Amino acid sequence: MVTIRVATAEQRHTSYDILIDRGLLADLPALVKAACPAARYAVITDSHVATLCGAKIVTRLHDATLQAQLFEFPAGEWNKTRETWAMLSDKMLVAQFGRDSAVLALGGGVVGDVAGFVAATYLRGVPYIQVPTTLLAMIDSSIGGKTGVDVPAGKNLLGAFHQPRLVVADLDLLGTLPPPQLAAGIAEAVKHGVIADADYFAFLEREHHAVTTKQPAALEQLVRRSVEIKAGVVAADERETGRRAILNFGHTVAHAVEATAQFAVLHGEAVAIGMTYEARLAEVLGIAEPGTANRIARLLERCGLPLELPESATADRLLATMQLDKKARAGTVRFALPEAVGRMHADGSSWTVAAPERAVRDVLAGR
Repeated sequence: MVTIRVATAEQRHTSYDILIDRGLLADLPALVKAACPAARYAVITDSHVATLCGAKIVTRLHDATLQAQLFEFPAGEWNKTRETWAMLSDKMLVAQFGRDSAVLALGGGVVGDVAGFVAATYLRGVPYIQVPTTLLAMIDSSIGGKTGVDVPAGKNLLGAFHQPRLVVADLDLLGTLPPPQLAAGIAEAVKHGVIADADYFAFLEREHHAVTTKQPAALEQLVRRSVEIKAGVVAADERETGRRAILNFGHTVAHAVEATAQFAVLHGEAVAIGMTYEARLAEVLGIAEPGTANRIARLLERCGLPLELPESATADRLLATMQLDKKARAGTVRFALPEAVGRMHADGSSWTVAAPERAVRDVLAGR
């Protein structure tokens, strides 16, 4: 088992382990009890994961004399809403979960974000554990304590920082992951290579076939290195006041794409599109080395990811949505941009760049 420690600046309260191995769900009760002792556990999941393993997990916890109850909501990013957060919170209140309870987030990125937000706000905050079931959740969204929901104005505009007590990444869960979901996770791995590790990016270039066909050694190396990168970044900047902003590479465009497409595009697919266009923007602005955007796009394409904007994502609609992005300042859209594969651009003390609207519009229009 690989154990990666996330040691944040506020270590006494927010340091935790990320466990990576096969067969970890069999040991989940013991892991939960050791890292997050509680009188009762609210196992929050979506309708898809509930069918696959939700009831089994609750039974396993019961067999270990841990009191647990399953709470589910309909699967899909479009259900990551205030209404879902309220419904889950209300059901926990009706079931009389107290402040001595904890939340177990069982699922992909949507479940982790919603369940984490419930944990952050329920009775002013209860502890929680992340049990990610998708590649994207294992290597990205389950790590770092960002929780929240989407609103009509945009993605993740309501939320809180709330670090988990433990992240349990059971690699066996990736065996049945459909190809689009696997590719969506690989998009975040590509991002990790771009922002922090040129050698890791080169590994993904060499082993893209092994990764996309789920060959164990390649997939395990991907998960381990991506988790190391994400954990290192968030530990140094827990609340995104500095370098953690580099994790947003591709996400300014991606979040706008998701919102304008009404979440018909998977998050990882939107990130792939976002990285393609933002890398082009970096070259247009003279920030990135020539050829950087093409190299990123080639790898994304080899991994089965889309590169072009959907028809619904016009430049006008995307720019209007980007104005509401959390990184926007004084009405100016800001981007985290690479200088080269493995190295991000810093503008003084800031890791984001204010891009002229004309340049952004031209890139989005393919000019």
